[in-house]
Amino acid sequence: MTKLIPLVTKIFLMAMTTAILGYMSFVAFIAGEVVIGSVLVAIALAANLVYFSRKAVAPKFLFPGIVLLVIFVITPILYTIQMSGYTYKTGNEITKDEALTQIYELGLTSDEAGTTYDLQVGKLDGKYASLLKEQVTGETFFGIDGQVESIQPTDVPSGFTPLTVDEIAQNEADIVALKYELGDGIYIIPQAADVAAQLRQSYVYDAAANTLNDSVNGITYVDNGKGNFVSESGDYLYPGWRQLNPLENYTALILDPVIRGPFVNVFIWTVTFSVLTVLLMFVVGLALAIALDKKIRGRNFYRAILILPYAFPSFMSILIWNGMFNREFGAVNALLGVQIDWYNDALLAKIVILIVNLWLGFPYMYLIATGALQALPAELEEAASIDGASPRQILTQIKLPLLLQILSPLLIASFAFNFNNFNIVYLLTGGGPTDVLAGESAGATDILITYAYKTAFGSTEQNLGLASAISVIMFLIVGALSLWSLKRSKVLEEM
Repeated sequence: MTKLIPLVTKIFLMAMTTAILGYMSFVAFIAGEVVIGSVLVAIALAANLVYFSRKAVAPKFLFPGIVLLVIFVITPILYTIQMSGYTYKTGNEITKDEALTQIYELGLTSDEAGTTYDLQVGKLDGKYASLLKEQVTGETFFGIDGQVESIQPTDVPSGFTPLTVDEIAQNEADIVALKYELGDGIYIIPQAADVAAQLRQSYVYDAAANTLNDSVNGITYVDNGKGNFVSESGDYLYPGWRQLNPLENYTALILDPVIRGPFVNVFIWTVTFSVLTVLLMFVVGLALAIALDKKIRGRNFYRAILILPYAFPSFMSILIWNGMFNREFGAVNALLGVQIDWYNDALLAKIVILIVNLWLGFPYMYLIATGALQALPAELEEAASIDGASPRQILTQIKLPLLLQILSPLLIASFAFNFNNFNIVYLLTGGGPTDVLAGESAGATDILITYAYKTAFGSTEQNLGLASAISVIMFLIVGALSLWSLKRSKVLEEM
C-alpha cells in the first residue's frame, strides 16, 4: 500500500502535465506556431520517458532545469533565427492567402449601373441563405453556398427561415462576409444587414503564373519574391505577406546603403561604448581598490559609500541623472552656471552616457578588484621589496599583471553586458539625438540593442525581420565573448 500511493500520485501528476502540455501544443499548432507546438510535444514525451524510467535517476532532477532552459532560452533563440529569415515588416505581416483576400476586398468596385438589392438573410438547413430583390427591376434571387439563382417571389425554398433582429445583431460580421458569385468576376455582397450591392472584382489571381491581373485598369502585378505584387512601373499592391528570404535581412545590412549606413555607425559606437565603459570602470575601480587596500582611518565608511551606487536600483539612478543633465533645470548646468543642451549634441550625449555608466559600474569593478588584491599572496610583495623593487615597480610589474590575468574573464563579461546595456541608453537619451528631418533611423547614442528595438517597435514602419537579424548578430558576438570568457576561466583553473 505504501508503494502504491507514490506510484498513483506520479501517474496522476504526469497525466495532468501531459494533458496541459498537449492542450497547449494543440493551441500552438492551430495558431500556426509550429516551433512552439513541436517544443511542447517534445517536452511532454521526454517528461514521460524520464519519470517512468527506472534507470534515469539523475535526469529526474535535471529535467525541470533543462525544460526551463529550452523554453526560456533555446526556443526564443530559434524563434528569433526563424523570424530573421523572413520579410516581416509593416505591410508584410500576414500570410499570402490572407493578403490575397484583403486585396480582393480592396479590388471590389461598383458596377456601372450601381445595382443594389433589398436583402433578407435567413438560414436553410443550418446554412446562411439570402433572399435578394433588385431595387430597380424587382427581380428576385435566392443565394446560398456562394451561389445565387433567379426565382419567382413565390418559389422561396420552404425551409428558409429569416433571422430575427436579435440574431442579425449577434451575427452581423458573418452576414457582411457573405458573398454570391454571378460570374465574370461579378458578385453580390451585403453592405449592411438589409442591403446588398452588385460589385465587380477587378483582381484575378493566376496561380500558375503567380501574377495578379487588374482587369479594370489592364495592369499585371508580378510576385517579386519579397512578399509583394509589383507592376512593371514599380507600383506595389498592399498588403503584402511574410516571405521566406533566409539571407535578405543579413545582406541588406551589408549591401543596402539605407540600412548599412545606420547599422555600421551604430555597430562602431556599440563597440566603442563597451570598450570605453569597461576601461573607465576598471581604471577607477582598481585605483580605488588600491587606495583603500592600505589600512587608513574610516576605510570601512569609505567602502560603504563607494558601493552605494551599486546598491541603488539602476533605473532610478539613470532617471535621476537624466534630470541632473536637463538643460533648463538640471543640477549640472546650475552648478556650472551655463545652459548646455547635453542631449541635442551627439558628442555631449555620448559623454553623458559614459559618465552615468561609470557612476553605475565602478562599484562592481571596485569590489572585484578589492577581492583580487586580497587574494594575491603577501609573500610576493615581501620578496619583491627584499630584492629592492620600489612600490611602483611592485604595482606595475607584479600586482597589475596578476590582476589582469585574474580579472580578464570578468572584464570580458562586463564588455558583453555593456554591449547589450539597453537601460542606460534608452532611459537616458532614448538613443538620440536623431535628425529625423534628414531621414536618420538611428540616433547618435543608439547601440545595437536599442537600434534593434527601434527597428522592431520604435517607428511607424516596423521591420521585425531586420530587427531579428540584428538580434542574431548580437547573440553571435556575445556568445563568442562568453565562450572566450569560459575558456579563460578554465585556463585559470588549470593554473
